[in-house]
Amino acid sequence: MGTERTLDGKTVLVTGGAGFVGSHFVRQALRRHERTRIVNLDVLTYAGNLDNLEDVRDDPRHEFVLGDIRDRALVHRLLAGVQGVVHFAAETHVDRSIHDAGEFVLTNVHGTYVLLDALRAFPAVEFFVHVSTDEVYGSRTGRAARETDPFAPSSPYAASKAAGDHLARAYHVTYGLPTVVLRPSNTYGPGQFPEKLVPLFAANALERKPLPVYGDGLNVRDWLYVEDHCLAVEAAALRGRCGAVYNVGGGSELANIEVARRILEAAGAPRDLVRFVPDRPGHDRRYAMDSGLIRALGWEPRTPFADGLERTVRWYAAHKSWWRKARTRAL
Repeated sequence: MGTERTLDGKTVLVTGGAGFVGSHFVRQALRRHERTRIVNLDVLTYAGNLDNLEDVRDDPRHEFVLGDIRDRALVHRLLAGVQGVVHFAAETHVDRSIHDAGEFVLTNVHGTYVLLDALRAFPAVEFFVHVSTDEVYGSRTGRAARETDPFAPSSPYAASKAAGDHLARAYHVTYGLPTVVLRPSNTYGPGQFPEKLVPLFAANALERKPLPVYGDGLNVRDWLYVEDHCLAVEAAALRGRCGAVYNVGGGSELANIEVARRILEAAGAPRDLVRFVPDRPGHDRRYAMDSGLIRALGWEPRTPFADGLERTVRWYAAHKSWWRKARTRAL
């Protein structure tokens, strides 16, 4: 286990803190640590939403900064006043990366480089948590992936995140930066932009629209509830070993067709809304990770998939105006 750090009395820069997981982390950190201050940097792309931060809008411990992680001068200014960094900011939707990979390279690779290179000038920063993805390992046909396994990304998105991981390691080895890489599995929960599988299917089910399932629907993902994801980030920030990588699996491997059926059931929608559509290029068959290292830090998933999915579908049912507005803004 790494050296125990603390968030008490510290200021943390959170990139992408108006997005899905980032906003959950901001709210959770402020709730769990009374003397923590958050500087929240987000460029507010289609997936960034200030409505996600409504309940901390007036909290004096939270400062929102509209800006881009690729803005060197801004990044230097913000790093000067913080003791930790949690880096969520990224382009994350695989389908969009297949259509146009440019923004993924610019944000996920160049943006991560700008942050890391700037960090060299700020030795007071105690940790830099780089939030990556299980997709860097590619499709798993046998045992679950371990942190030392080679990369085999299948999509431009996964390749861009793998590049960011390599940069984080290189900046630790070369410059001694306090980087920790986290590779979480598919994350779901309230407030996720309705283009990812769970919120897309939930919104469609609630509107009695078809649920588009790629291929034969047997692609397997390991599902991680967003609050558990955020607790893993905190564990990595406080107890993770600098230079280390931690897999974060939810322990809930399910085929996409099974997830679709469970969402339809939770929404009280008919099963015949499932529509099989042509598979996307390079679609990985299965993701699976061994999470033994992060569990050794005292973390484990607390939310069974059935409970998390019920909460999530219930949230989308109660917040139709939120996701309808989000979809309109993206268009």
